[in-house]
Amino acid sequence: MKHGIAAFVTDASTSPVVLAKEVEDRGFESLWLPEHSHLPRAGGADSPEVYAHLYDQFIALAAAATVTTRLNLATGVSLIAQRDPIYTAKQVASLDHLSRGRVLLGVGAGSNRTEMVHHGVDPVTRMARLAEHVKAMKALWDDTPAGFTGKFTGFAESISYPKPARKPHPPVLVGGMGPGVEDRVLDFGDAWLPIRVPRQEAGRFKVRVAALQRKAAECGRAPIPVTLMEAESGPAAIEAYRDAGIERVVHLIRDTHQSALLKRLDALAAATEGGASDDA
Repeated sequence: MKHGIAAFVTDASTSPVVLAKEVEDRGFESLWLPEHSHLPRAGGADSPEVYAHLYDQFIALAAAATVTTRLNLATGVSLIAQRDPIYTAKQVASLDHLSRGRVLLGVGAGSNRTEMVHHGVDPVTRMARLAEHVKAMKALWDDTPAGFTGKFTGFAESISYPKPARKPHPPVLVGGMGPGVEDRVLDFGDAWLPIRVPRQEAGRFKVRVAALQRKAAECGRAPIPVTLMEAESGPAAIEAYRDAGIERVVHLIRDTHQSALLKRLDALAAATEGGASDDA
């Protein structure tokens, strides 16, 4: 089992440089940072205030890359539906190139409809945009000049460098738990990124994972890796997740102040034997 850490890195919390070094030193294999460009006052009342203070995830992960050598640098998640796919493809490729292939690209359609509207995105189209934008990005990561024609984005045959260090590109982990997410994984993803599966429900979740793997086999795909966000810690939970077919668990630290955050990180390291991985 691989163990990662997710955290809210803000202008008032531990810097991504300090956090990344602490996470790697404790043996965890990945650091996951979320994304929100801003917190609308209208339509954002249910969102945590911390969303307004998040660093840009790609800049924060680039800073993390400078002080680490093994740590995977992950977006958990990147709101691709409301992003420009050409610029985002460049950012992801640059980060992966500079970090020598350590990027994990978790993607999602987003849930704050007002935030989407501020980016010029009709929330009704967010799932279709997510799929299209990822496919456009993959075209730009290819080694040959490529164009793309879609309903929401398009460009003539183009060249974009640098290319990602990881070939053919960083893995795209499709976030979500709702109906249809498995089909999206098979359509444009490389892995599944579900969230918050209680230990007691791992057996039921195992059925979903098995169904996904059957569909993958029918499509001629290799088994789909599954990473669980906001996982429970402790031996019983980890064993239940392993039995369900999950290969990586990501532990969320909600504390933002450095002392509390590092204390929680120490506790998680102890609970997971230093983030030990038996298949890294």
